[in-house]
Amino acid sequence: MLAQGWSLQGVMVTGLDTGTVTTGAAAWQRLLDGLARGPACLVEVESTQGSAPREPGAWMAVFSAEAGGAVVGTVGGGHLEWQALAAARAHLAGIPGDALWRFALGPSLGQCCGGVVHLRFTVIKAADVAALYQRLGPRLAPVALFGGGHVGHALARVLQPLPFALTWIDSRDGIFPNPAPEGVQCEHSSPVQAAVPQLAPGTAVLVMSFSHAEDLDVVMACLQRQRERGDLPFIGLIGSRSKWARFSHRLRARGFTPAELAHVTCPIGISGIQGKEPEVIAVAVAAQLLQRRTE
Repeated sequence: MLAQGWSLQGVMVTGLDTGTVTTGAAAWQRLLDGLARGPACLVEVESTQGSAPREPGAWMAVFSAEAGGAVVGTVGGGHLEWQALAAARAHLAGIPGDALWRFALGPSLGQCCGGVVHLRFTVIKAADVAALYQRLGPRLAPVALFGGGHVGHALARVLQPLPFALTWIDSRDGIFPNPAPEGVQCEHSSPVQAAVPQLAPGTAVLVMSFSHAEDLDVVMACLQRQRERGDLPFIGLIGSRSKWARFSHRLRARGFTPAELAHVTCPIGISGIQGKEPEVIAVAVAAQLLQRRTE
């Protein structure tokens, strides 16, 4: 076990700085970019016992000095991560050491989780990318966001670091930020509902365009696709209950059954969160999508 200020077989490991933590698809891309410049030490949570800050499979990459010395990902933060960083630097320096370390999250480590974390340390290079993808490649749930208004912008920022592959769609030109959030695919579609048939199977759809007419067109296209393919697990429409009552009336007039309409969620966002600010709505909707991932 390492402790702050200790010398690890002659190499000082104090003063480590994790910098900005990157997770999700952005972390994987930064891992690839870093390995193109030099090696890194991969730190993986191999197993846990009891309470632990991260789950098995969580990872962090600590890059060599020639690769910029950055840190990508996290294995839980706190003194556990500080010691993991120290051990990773030692592995990169070529200092002999065990590949698998056991960390007890008790008073001696300054963390009160009370569990045990086993971390595996592996020095990796660009040649290892293909094998790494099988274990570390992001498993992202597809989400289609229709609408580039205030809530759409806030939601794109919130979803970007989360485990979602976001496609952001609008019928207007010049509506997306430049540059777009890292990893977000922006698409112009006119009419906007023409993008619905092209969505990946299993896509969760969020509808919040600049007009109720466009919202209705997108919802109709989603329900038609659901009728034909049954592969859109979530269709969420921003708005009030009165908006959904009006939409329901129009959709029934177009031949959609009550059972089909029940597939639409309106309003969207988990309950209990007060406020109508774009950022507040975005957090509530992101939480709803995360809940669905665990169902």
